[in-house]
Amino acid sequence: MDSQTVSRHATEPDAPTAGTLKPNALGVLGILFFVLSAQAPLTGIAGAAPIAVALGNGPGVPAAYLVAGLVILLFSVGFVAMGRHVVDAGAFYTYIGKGLGRTTGTGSAGLALFAYCTIQAAMYGLYGAIVSGLVATHTGLDLPWWVWTLATMAVVQALGAAGVEMGAKVLAVFVLAEFSILSVFALVTLFKGGGPEGLGLADSFSPSAALDGAPGVAVMFAVASMFGFEATAIYGEEAREPRKTVPRATYLAVVVVTGFFALVSWMLISSYGASEATAAAGKALESGDGAGFVFAPIAADFGGWVGDVLPVLLATSLFAGILTFHNSANRYLFSLGRDRLLPLRLCRLNRRHAPWTAGCVQTVLAVLLVVPFALAGKDPVLTLFSWFSGVAVLAMMLLYLLTSVSVVVFFRRARLDARLWNTLIAPALGALGIAGAIWLILANFTTLIGGERTTALWLTLSVPVVMALGLVAARVRGRAVAAADG
Repeated sequence: MDSQTVSRHATEPDAPTAGTLKPNALGVLGILFFVLSAQAPLTGIAGAAPIAVALGNGPGVPAAYLVAGLVILLFSVGFVAMGRHVVDAGAFYTYIGKGLGRTTGTGSAGLALFAYCTIQAAMYGLYGAIVSGLVATHTGLDLPWWVWTLATMAVVQALGAAGVEMGAKVLAVFVLAEFSILSVFALVTLFKGGGPEGLGLADSFSPSAALDGAPGVAVMFAVASMFGFEATAIYGEEAREPRKTVPRATYLAVVVVTGFFALVSWMLISSYGASEATAAAGKALESGDGAGFVFAPIAADFGGWVGDVLPVLLATSLFAGILTFHNSANRYLFSLGRDRLLPLRLCRLNRRHAPWTAGCVQTVLAVLLVVPFALAGKDPVLTLFSWFSGVAVLAMMLLYLLTSVSVVVFFRRARLDARLWNTLIAPALGALGIAGAIWLILANFTTLIGGERTTALWLTLSVPVVMALGLVAARVRGRAVAAADG
């Protein structure tokens, strides 16, 4: 995009125009709900915390969340600084293109789509398995997981087409439900002084606790749990006063999510006792019910009814994440079409000014990613969810790294912002932290996907392959557009 295009997107009028997403549709809270939904708090706690405690640094897991939050916060400083000058639904690819060149930016768009579509497909796998089990338990209707997954794809497509405001309202209900029950549990445990060994502050947050065991594994899962906060920039065009709304939503999202994960994981460990938490998490994983590590102490505090409610909230948590990533991916497709990097038909909007064609394409991509696992009879949790969530996190971390470097280059070249902390120091520190996180992910990738080394190798290689294909496609498309312009 050239500077005139950037300026146009930054100052859209109230009335939507052709090729423009609906302006002034979202405030800080609306964007925040999209971000929190992407991070699926209950899924992150129930899915990642037991593994991080059992295989990582045990009681020191809460400190890992703080470390991950600090790295993401440093990244956010430069991310927000760039967002003040570039407002576009393409977010990452637009930001990267501004600093590292249009070809690199367009190539990264393919990687962003890959990340969003694979994490959504991963969630569809876990969601289908959970809903299938819930329906069978409560009604006796025993249908394959993929039936519920395909039906939900139709619902997600309909909600995406209904407009961004409708999506925000639906997500608000689901996010508040899962946040509430986990937050109440954490606060109750905190105010009653913790579990059998007390609060165990030093057991979870001291340097020795943070570095015990395999801290790299814990940090890796903590970083993975924060996937999706960058969606704040994707909705910049649809935000009210984006130059104020997007920064506020970004910082608020990072602080809220970091504090939430650190507090809830700390209280979970405290409820067992620091000396017993690692063994309890390991036992839950061995039984095949890792979520039981989280659900058991909550049910002990609030009663057996929680055991029925939490699996339902886990399903709605996944649904909220699925809807969020559908919206994120279709806005990438829309933006690429508008910039003539993909067919212009992707810019087609419906009466509610939602990206209709891009949404349909995104749903088709979801079907293409999920159906092969169903046809092959693969376990949706052990393969679809585990494999695709791991590769999506790796792809997204590479995008974070490229964005941080691009921020530094962009502001050194453009001189639009003289604040060294915002445009150089914080982005550089964030880039170092993200590079370290990528190294940890690569070193522990087999653990992250719960698979074999051969599978881990192929999944790891898929990330640079997608990036390379994106770069080639960007060059080819660029020449085609230039030739058409004559």
